[in-house]
This record gives sequence, structure tokens and C-alpha cells, in this order.
Amino acid sequence: MSRLFALAAVVALSACGAQATDDGTTLIVKTFSQFGYEDLYREYEASHPGIKIKEENIGKLGDYTPKLQQWMQTGKGAGDVVALEEGILVQFMARPDQFADLREHGAAELEPNFLPWKWKQAVTGDGKIVGLGTDVGAQGMCYRKDLFAQAGLPADRDQVGALWPTWDDYIEVGKRFKGTKFFDSSGGVYQNVLMQQGDHTYYDTSNKLVIDSNPGVLKAWETTVRMIEAGLSANVDQWSPQWNAGFKNGAFATIPCPSWMLGTIEKQSGPELKGKWDVTRVPGDGAVRGGSFLAVPKQSKHQKQAAELAKFLTSAKGQTAAFKSKNNFPSSPQAIDDPAVREFTNPYFGDAPVGKIFGESVKALKPVYLGPDNIAINDRVVNALTAVEQRKLTPDEAWAKAVDDAKRLVR
Repeated sequence: MSRLFALAAVVALSACGAQATDDGTTLIVKTFSQFGYEDLYREYEASHPGIKIKEENIGKLGDYTPKLQQWMQTGKGAGDVVALEEGILVQFMARPDQFADLREHGAAELEPNFLPWKWKQAVTGDGKIVGLGTDVGAQGMCYRKDLFAQAGLPADRDQVGALWPTWDDYIEVGKRFKGTKFFDSSGGVYQNVLMQQGDHTYYDTSNKLVIDSNPGVLKAWETTVRMIEAGLSANVDQWSPQWNAGFKNGAFATIPCPSWMLGTIEKQSGPELKGKWDVTRVPGDGAVRGGSFLAVPKQSKHQKQAAELAKFLTSAKGQTAAFKSKNNFPSSPQAIDDPAVREFTNPYFGDAPVGKIFGESVKALKPVYLGPDNIAINDRVVNALTAVEQRKLTPDEAWAKAVDDAKRLVR
């Protein structure tokens, strides 16, 4: 998100770098994945003379997180606005002193502009506002209409969604499906099942590790193991080259898809599969996977300007624009109910009413608390499931290893 702007007459260069003045300030925004802000940057620059925005996108969250940790620990390198994904939010909320309190920049009055649970996630116990919500990873189920038809199953999105009101029903449909594998990987499905199993996962809200005592985690594990044992998984790790290729070669017929994944599916499947992918409801009562916030590091030399930019990007208008650009579903009720979102259809997915599908998913979900090492622990659970898929460990052995690995991590 960064285009370097300098006015030669007023910007002095020194060994420390560019010295911005009121006549020319460059705001550096650090992100990962795709936030869909390109047009919004240009609009903001046009209405704020002297402000230029440079986005530095790291790519995958797994690559971004350690860099962000380093920037915050060393007190340099974070720029002016940083993205905080919900899975890493808690660990950074533990050090709120590293971020500007957005209350001091008029953010308190914006609370009605966000889903209540989204707003609370980035507010400390004493009321400090660390970040403003961007998207929520509203869930749907993407599927190949042509492969369903070939298997003798309904292909219409409403009829398909009616096949699986629960994950148990989803498994039964998978057993009836003939042809390719039913879904891509156990790890991807597991994360979606897990997020419907109560109000917390590996940690309770006091940050006590409860991976082996939370019945919701065990239920998600057992449900996913039943899918593996039924032979439904293509056993291709998400984001791997094999996974990317699997979209084009029809390696799997369904994939639980947060709204932000639609762009990935379209990119990897290519124009030749336009209209063959569709979107319907996810099993269960709504779900969310992913979603982020924008925060202003204390190390920023332009905190006031950075806060104003964060407020603009996370406004209902900004969230609507990001959704239309990259399918990042809004966390703003006003944006969710905006006809531009509610009536939005995706031509690649057979004009699926994705605004309506994802909006219903968001409104049905219940927020889930994610502890400080949520992502790292989840990686270990997914690795254990992969070992089951590859027949390297029995389910009991894999579960014991996942629990032991989690406990070792947090010691």
C-alpha cells in the first residue's frame, strides 16, 4: 500500500531516511493477502493533498506474522498502519502500549459502525481501542456444479445447501458422491467445523489452554476423522502447489470457502471453469474464518494521519469497496445491509448471490474467542490430521501428539 511521494523542495533527506513535512507525508501500510484497498488509496490521496500511501504487502499471513512481531519488538519497521488478523490479534492485544489508542483520534464514536462482537475484539478491558475491524471471513461452501451433476446429485445451489444442514449430513452426501474426492483437505474442513463448536477453541477466555478439555475441539476432531475414514479428502494441503493445481484438474468437488477465498478459487481455476463453480450455505449455523483489523503502531511518526486513514478504510464505504474488489465481507452492519453488498452477485460463480449467502452466514454466527497461540496450535492439530490422512498415525496417536505439541508450545 505504498507509493513513495517526495516534494524535492520541502523533503530533506538524511542518513535516517526521508523527513516528511506537512506538505508531503507518505503513510506506509503493512498488509498480507489481499485487502482490496487500491482504489480507496487513490480516492484518499485525491481528497487529502500532501498525503501519499504506500502499501507493503508481505503475502501470506505465515510470512507476515513473524515480521510484524519483529517490527513491534524492535520498535521500528512497522510503518504507520498495520493489519492484525483475528488469529494473531490476541497476542498483540497483550501489548496495547505498542499501539496508538484510537480513542484519542475520535474512534470511540464509530462503535455503531461495527458488529458488536467485532468491535469488542480490539478493545482492551480499560477501553483502549487498539484496532478497527475490516472484514469478517463469512463462510459458504463452494462446489463444482458439473461434478455434482455427473455424480447424479442436485446441482442447484438451494438444493445442494438443503442436502447438508449439518456436518453429519455433509459426510453422508460425500459418501454418495462418485468421481473425484469430495473436498480438498482435512485441515481446511476441520477449521470450519471447529469454529461452530462454542465460544472458544484451544483457550478459554482467561487464556488457559483447554485443548484437551474443551468438548468442542474434540467434536471437531472426531467429525473430521470420520470424513478421513470415509475417504472423502483429496489430502492436498491448502496453499500448496498441488492444491492450486487441484482447482483446475478437478481434484475435489467442494471446499468450505470464506468470502475472501472466492478470488483464490477464480484465480486458480481459470476462465475455463467460469460458471462451473457455485456457492451455497455452509453446514451448521453460520461460521466465520478469518477477518482482520487495522491498527496504528506507536512507532509511527504520523499517528494522527494514520488513524484518519484507518478510519476511512474501515468505514462502511471502505468495507463495501473492499468487498466488491476482493470479496472481503464487511464487519459493518451498514455495509452488510447496503444493497451494493446485499444484492451483489458473482458472475464467475454462476451469478451466485454471494452478498446474501455470506450476509446470512455472518448474522447466524456466534463469536469465538481465539487465544494467544491459536494459529500455532491449530497448525499442530492440522499436521496431526494430515498424519492420519497419510496413515502415518492412528487417530488416537495423532490426537495425543496434537495435545502434547500444544502443551509443549505454551510452556
